[in-house]
Amino acid sequence: MVPAAPAAPARRGRLAAHGHNVFAEMSALAERYDAVNLGQGFPDTAGPDSVVEAAVRALRAGHHQYPPVPGLPALRRAIADHQRRRYGLDIDPDRETVVTTGASEALAAALLALTSPGDEVVALEPFYDSYAACATLAGATLVPVRLRAPDFTLDTRDLAAAITGRTRVLLLNTPHNPTGAVLTPGQLHEVAALARAHDLLVISDEVYEHLVFDGVHQPIAALPGMFERTVTLSSAGKSFSFTGWKVGWASGPADLVTTVREVKQHLSFAAGTPFQYAVAEALRLPEEYFTAATDSLRRRRDLMTDGLRALGFDVRPPQGTYFITADITPLGERDGMEFCRALPGRAGVAAIPQQVFYADPDAGRRYVRFAFCKRETVLREALDRLKEGLA
Repeated sequence: MVPAAPAAPARRGRLAAHGHNVFAEMSALAERYDAVNLGQGFPDTAGPDSVVEAAVRALRAGHHQYPPVPGLPALRRAIADHQRRRYGLDIDPDRETVVTTGASEALAAALLALTSPGDEVVALEPFYDSYAACATLAGATLVPVRLRAPDFTLDTRDLAAAITGRTRVLLLNTPHNPTGAVLTPGQLHEVAALARAHDLLVISDEVYEHLVFDGVHQPIAALPGMFERTVTLSSAGKSFSFTGWKVGWASGPADLVTTVREVKQHLSFAAGTPFQYAVAEALRLPEEYFTAATDSLRRRRDLMTDGLRALGFDVRPPQGTYFITADITPLGERDGMEFCRALPGRAGVAAIPQQVFYADPDAGRRYVRFAFCKRETVLREALDRLKEGLA
């Protein structure tokens, strides 16, 4: 008798459940139909000329090789100065900062460094899709705490109920992608109290820290008893409109940052030497830059919010970020994925179905996300197309 052939080895690893990339799918549809791409969150204009010139100077000066693994000293000093100047956080640039290949790598390195298989990571839902994927890579379980619609507010009683004996990390995101919600100082104090009471670590994703239209951004690390248990993540991409440069960072107490750096060196090792020089200068831009950038985005938020409402969407203005959440049910639509897959061909506009940001897709099926970080002429063109295509 011929023995049975052994089973074929599995061809997909632990991220098999996270294989579908909706951003790539919607961008491909946008290209196919020559649609206005309001799906992926990247600006269509460059950042400050002075920062671009700083990158050019670094290139011409011959800065083409690996930077130090923790990041260039000039950038780490700029990060520490930024945290002290804006938030009163006294950070040692040599021991309490690490530069990463975008905030995405900072997130991955932090979760891999600070969790173990079997741990639970509590995160605000809807959540950026990398959160679940990185938790899976670490062998941890992501536990969602849903922001309450229609205003996407956090009820800290829901957060408290989600904490168990296996909870290791609170993964916080404010300003929040994809909803644009900004946690209030009162909510942050309640979150901090839970972290202290349960001796939890906090990973705080603050990549939209400079893009707040209503209220103020308050880092949780600045609250009493929180710096020593918090790793704060940010990047240059959203604040300065250089998303393709992929320069991010993590900051926090030396013991936690050291473990993040030890993981990070086995991911990208180091990257972006000339861009690191440029971002060091960007972080020292005068306050007028940040005010003007926020004011410009606020005008575009209002343009897009008013335009979508006029078309029949149910929309609430986001308090921060690049994104507007729109409820499609007033249009007679029921499924955001179907709506977004048809939209480029139907109206010449691309958006993102918000259900991909939920552990239970049904919870977000009625919502779609539009990015408004585009020129006003582009947003007006998108609204005109939507008016015609949805008529």
